[in-house]
Amino acid sequence: MVLHTGWQQMSNSSSSISQFLLLPFADTGELQLLYFWHFLGIYLAALLGNGLIIITIACDHRLHTPMYFFLLNLSVLDLGCISNTVPKAMANSLWDTRAISYTGCVAQLYFFLFLIITELCLLTVMAYDRYIAICHPLHYGTLLGSRACVHMGAAAWGGGFLHAVLHTANTFSLPLCHGNAVDQFFCEIPQILKLSCSDAYLREIAVIVVGACLSCGCFVFIVVSYVQIFRAVLRIPSQQGQHKAFSTCLPHLAVVSLFFSTAVFANLKPSSISSLFLELALAFLYSVFPPTVNPLIYSMWNQELKDAMWNLITGCF
Repeated sequence: MVLHTGWQQMSNSSSSISQFLLLPFADTGELQLLYFWHFLGIYLAALLGNGLIIITIACDHRLHTPMYFFLLNLSVLDLGCISNTVPKAMANSLWDTRAISYTGCVAQLYFFLFLIITELCLLTVMAYDRYIAICHPLHYGTLLGSRACVHMGAAAWGGGFLHAVLHTANTFSLPLCHGNAVDQFFCEIPQILKLSCSDAYLREIAVIVVGACLSCGCFVFIVVSYVQIFRAVLRIPSQQGQHKAFSTCLPHLAVVSLFFSTAVFANLKPSSISSLFLELALAFLYSVFPPTVNPLIYSMWNQELKDAMWNLITGCF
């Protein structure tokens, strides 16, 4: 009933606004074209890196393990995340326009939230996977069987879906009375809330608190898991065993650090240093940079994946 009312209010709000104007990266057509080629290179790199990981894991039966099952899901999420924002930014730069339809903005915000929250949940599940593998290796096959992996993966995707629906319905049900210019190169909640009527956004605070609690809960779980992991690794007598254990954890730990550091820096920066250029740079940092760099992190630090990718590439030629 609440969601139905939210969607009904969204349709009423859309009757007054047919499109939003996104923030351009430059004021001149020449610079806009330069940004187009810049984004195209980044997007192709992300497509290549994540696509190669997905194909490698799907084709190599030796990688059909829980860790790589979750990594495949992570690559799918990264592909979706960068495809949700960058192609529209490329099109706007190429055609020197700022417009995005109301429906397009709703869809972009929804999918961004859906993919980001799902990735947060998945990174938490991956931390649990590493914890069981290192701290309780004898129970790994029992606790992380194929059915358990599917259930945990589905829970991550389902949690992201429900959270995104709740956020999107609440955000776009607010009356907008401060124009349609979004101070960002894609639609996101803080910029839409700036367009809402005075104090109308207060009912969104409850949903934001839920999101903050979810993020903090995942962060604490990951930290506690890695404290236990490091304690277990340091008890391994041989340096070779320690190195092998660390090598399976470091890529995930680096991806988690990148995810949280960019998000925290973007959301907790002092308001005194806020500017449109800084807003663009930070949004690029947390929405475009991680999906592009994550495949590089895993392919560089995971020797088993690196060998499988090399075999796949050489086998094709």
